[in-house]
Amino acid sequence: MAFKLDESGSYQWPVTVEIPSDGGEYIKQSFEVKFKRITQTRIREIGNEIEANKLTDVDLVKEVTIGWDGIEDEKGDEVVFSSGKLKTLLDRPRVATAIGTAFLESVMGAKRKN
Repeated sequence: MAFKLDESGSYQWPVTVEIPSDGGEYIKQSFEVKFKRITQTRIREIGNEIEANKLTDVDLVKEVTIGWDGIEDEKGDEVVFSSGKLKTLLDRPRVATAIGTAFLESVMGAKRKN
């Protein structure tokens, strides 16, 4: 198969968040995030910034997230992506780390170390 130079600007990637629940258990919840395509140069910069503790999960996710599918409110209605809704989502424990990890896995092909 030939290499296709996809310049669409974005792609969707699955994210799974383990949410704490009663009894010391976790519930896995999944959705898809639409990530903006970034350059290899920026990927290296992100890696360096993470290593130097200059880039948080929240900052990374705000930079690369441009949409989502599969997020609902407590009534089961779809939550439409906006910067305000992203801020609300990222204020939930474990979510920013899960999205950031999924992004890094998507561009680096390996799981990120904590």
